[in-house]
Parts: sequence; structure tokens; C-alpha cells
Amino acid sequence: MNTKYNFLLLILIAFFQANAQEQNEVKTDSLEEVIINSTRRIDLPFKKNSRTINIITKADIKNSAAVNVADVLQQVAGVDIRRRGTGGSQADLYIRGGGFDQTLLLIDGIKMDDAQTGHHTMNAALPLEVIERIEIVKGPAARVFGQNAFTGAINIVTKKNLENSASINVETGSFGQLNGNVTAGVSLDNSSHIIHAGRVTSAGYRNNSDYDNSNYFIKSTFNENKQPIQMIATFLERKFGAENFYTTNPSFNEYEETQNSLVAFTTTFKNEKFKITPRIYWRRNQDMFLLRRFEPAFFRNFHVSNKVGTEANAAYKSDLGTTGFGLDLAKVFLRSNNLGERNRFMATAFLEHRFNLLDGKLDITPGVAATYFSDFKFNAFPGIDVGFSITDNLRAYGNVGYTYRIPTYTDLFYSDPATSGNPDLEPEEAFAQEIGLKYFSSKFSASVAVFNRDAENLIDYIRPNTTTGIFTATNIREVNTKGVEVDAAYNFKIKDFNQTLAFGYSYLDDNIMDQNPDLSRYSLNTLRHQYITRLSTQVFKNVRQNIVYKYAERTTGQTYNVWDASLIVKLKQTEFTVTASNIFDADYIESGFVPMPPSNVLFGLRYTFN
Repeated sequence: MNTKYNFLLLILIAFFQANAQEQNEVKTDSLEEVIINSTRRIDLPFKKNSRTINIITKADIKNSAAVNVADVLQQVAGVDIRRRGTGGSQADLYIRGGGFDQTLLLIDGIKMDDAQTGHHTMNAALPLEVIERIEIVKGPAARVFGQNAFTGAINIVTKKNLENSASINVETGSFGQLNGNVTAGVSLDNSSHIIHAGRVTSAGYRNNSDYDNSNYFIKSTFNENKQPIQMIATFLERKFGAENFYTTNPSFNEYEETQNSLVAFTTTFKNEKFKITPRIYWRRNQDMFLLRRFEPAFFRNFHVSNKVGTEANAAYKSDLGTTGFGLDLAKVFLRSNNLGERNRFMATAFLEHRFNLLDGKLDITPGVAATYFSDFKFNAFPGIDVGFSITDNLRAYGNVGYTYRIPTYTDLFYSDPATSGNPDLEPEEAFAQEIGLKYFSSKFSASVAVFNRDAENLIDYIRPNTTTGIFTATNIREVNTKGVEVDAAYNFKIKDFNQTLAFGYSYLDDNIMDQNPDLSRYSLNTLRHQYITRLSTQVFKNVRQNIVYKYAERTTGQTYNVWDASLIVKLKQTEFTVTASNIFDADYIESGFVPMPPSNVLFGLRYTFN
């Protein structure tokens, strides 16, 4: 991709041309607007951002008829969650047709990528009770995150504090579901703390689909009166029957256990012009898979990956605009009976500058990420974001840039009787372009984005013929992906109660050039058409209803319609919930050979101590 160096030259020219014209300072952000943390270095109000970003607020989560993050993300156009299990046991995350290895998940801006495989991305997803909002960045704008943000990135922002309160939640329902959790917050003289502990269990909706999942979360802020230091610690454990997750043999009774943990410390130093946020973190993932649940010696995979890192993200405001820059250093260690013992050093440096022109109506943000991996070559990936405020409520924008992903250790070294890695794989690269319009008002908001992605060296598992042979990790020569996304929401009142009608639509067209799609394991199961509607209504003071409709048409030709609903009744400190999923008993598969659950219901009771 030699053209990217020409593009980098154009970025530098644009940088200096805009530098010569820039005369205005960046305007002060409104405190009443949501500040997007997903930009990582240059904090901007949502309305002033020139990128395709979806925000899922805690109110949206509450009215989503969802019980975990995977269910919530399924209601966003352009996001494809392909579940094999329920209760958050296993779900693969895709954005705009990209693979599960091509989407990055972050917790409060901390990258949760796993060097073993992207199958573990959603293992890090937190319980809904501790989430303030979810920020979804799509397309070339996600390049600001570096490695793994090939098609997009999702940042889970946790709650800052819960003051002095505690809540107990108990749920029970179909398939022997029994869930419980406790969430508490305390504010002291010079510190504040959030603690969450929960367990989610089920006997399963079919043979060998039981699960027993545990969630633990602590967030503390120390030294609040002087120089606050924030600590976050998580431990998420999943134990689940994995019937036909990876094979079609009904006698295997596959089984899997995973553990995901994070410990991080962050602080921020700032004045009127300069802000820097240093951080240290440790992320651990453990995965144990048994092909025969009750015969561990028959076939067992065991992997432990550790990532230790430090990063600093900074922003400097001047008469020329705002400059964002950062450095991320990390070391990865892997221990595996299948993949061997591996380690990798990673370094990423990022620089961008936002210029405001024409009295702030026009913004231009060129940037570049430079990366180094000890087992892959050094490279640079430039991009540029441009936005124009047509009116106070209407904004046009465009993004152009390069993204990349290096192979996982599974891509490189995995081996079993049906699958083989390839140590000679090259990194994936893509040149992506996007244009869009956004409209915001108190009653109505809408956005539309049209995008194109030209990718080289995409990694897929290919076999020599359609009936036999080993699936081998291979760099596909060239893939083109184009599509369109539309989101809209209308807010209105009935009897002084807030009502919301929202919908999203996405269309995706994948063109795998010079490849026989029948030989591919992963590439041809994208959502060609995706439509989502959510109606959240309230006609009585203490009662709220939510209905969610999802339509999907995949490139394989499969189509399905799924309806979910929830009812929330609040009486002082007590809250009763009823959540119904797949109400009309749709028969469908999201991934592999695993049918999704039939219609089911979950009853909940929450009590809050203030």
C-alpha cells in the first residue's frame, strides 16, 4: 500500500496550510453536553465531533429490554453481535462487516484486546449496573486507537460514583435462570468507591447450554481533594456448556471456562492549556476448552495471556487549535499448550491536531499513528477528519484514513485436526472513506453515513475444496466493503411523560475479490440488511414499557425477525421488571451451528437503599 505514504504527505500539507490560516481559539465546551472520551486525546462535545459515533446512555440501557452488554449492542445499526451462548457466555463483536478480531473494546479508554484471539473480546464486557454509557466509534475515525480498531471501537464508560447507596437485584425465569447482584457506592472525605458483585446462572435452553458466570467490579478514586488517582479492578468468570460451538458432533459435549481481569491506575494533570493523563494497567485472560466435557484428557486447550502496559494521552490548546498526542507501550505474554509460549513488545505513538476555521464552523483534524511490534515491522497510518457546521443543529463530516491489524497468535500458530494457523501471515491493512450528516435537536435527532473500505491481506480460514481439507489461516488478496447507515430518534410527550421512538438501518455489501466464498469460514456471514426499532413509552407515573424489533438478513440468505420487550414498575425504593426475549419464537442462528433460544421470560426485583 505505497499510496498511504502519498496520503501521509497530503496530511502534512493540509496540516501546515491550515496552520497558516488558523486564527481562532477552540471554544469552551458546554458543560451540559456529553464529552466524548473515545477521542482519547482531544475531548469534544458529542455535537461537535466529526466522526461516526453512537452514544448509548444509561437511560437507553435501562429501556433496551437487554440484560447484558451483548444484548444492548445488538440494537445499534452497523454492530453485529453473533452469539453462540446466552447470558453473555460467548458473543463475537463485529462492526461494519469486520471480523471479531477487527473490533477493539475499551473499558474507560483502556484497550482490552487479547493477543490470543478476538473471540475473547466480549469476555471483558462489564455488568450493566456499573455502566454510565457506551461510546461506539465506527469507520476510519477509529484509527485513533491503533491496533485492532480495524473497523471500529467500543468504549464502555463506567459510572463515576454512586454516592452513598446500595442496591440488591434478583432475577429468575425461563431455562432455570437465577441471577443476583449487589451494587454499592460510598463517598468519603477524600475518596469514593463503587463495588459490584454478581452471579448469572442457567440450566440452559438445550442440551449442554448451561452457564455459571460471575462478575466482580471495583472502582475507587483516591486523594480527591488534591491529585485524584483512579483505580479500576475487574474479574469476570464464565463457565458454560459449549454445545456445537466449534463442531457439529453431538457426542462431544464441548465445554469452556474463561477468566478476564483488569487492574489499572489513572490520574490527570491539567491547567488551562495542557492536559496529560498517564496510566498503568494489567490485563489478564484465561481460556480453558474441552472438546469432551466429561473426558478432559481427550482434547484440551489451555491459554493464559497477560498484557502489561503504560500509556500517556495529552492535549495542548493554543491559538492554532488543539493538539492531541499520546504514547502507548505494552508487553504481551502468552502461555498455551497449543500455541506455545510467546511474547511481544508493542509501541504506538499518535499525533493529531484540530484546526477551527471560519469562526469555528469548519474543523480539520489530520493525524497519524506510528506503530512498532517486535514480531512485525514498523509502520505509519495517517488519516484526516473534516467537519462543517451547516447550522447549529446540522453538521456534515467526512473521514479518510488507514487502519490495520496484526495477526493473533491463534491466526499464527493454532493447530487441531480441522484448523491450522499460518506463521507467515502479513498484517491486515485497509484504506477507508466515509461521509455523513448529523442533525440534533431536543425532539429529533438523525444521522446518515456512507462508507467504503478497501482492504488488503485480510485474514480468513480457507480450505482447498468445499467438502474436505483443513481450514488454514490465509491472507485474502483484496476485499471491498461499502455500505450505508441511518439512525434516528424522536422524543415526544404523552401526559407529561417522556416517550421515545428510535430506529436504525444499515446496508452492507462485501465483495471478496478473486475468492470462492464456499471455501471461506468467516467472511460471508455479514448483515447485508439490518433494521432495529425501539419504542419506549410511559403513560402512568410508575410504569414504563419498552418494545424492541430487530430484523436481519445475512449474506448467506438467512433472514429473521426478533421481538423483545420489557416492563418496569417502580414503587418508591422497589423496582419490578419483566423482560421477554424472542417473544414470537423466531428460529434463527447468529453464528456457526448454534440455534438461538426460543421465547423466554425473566422476572426481576431490585431494592435500593439510600
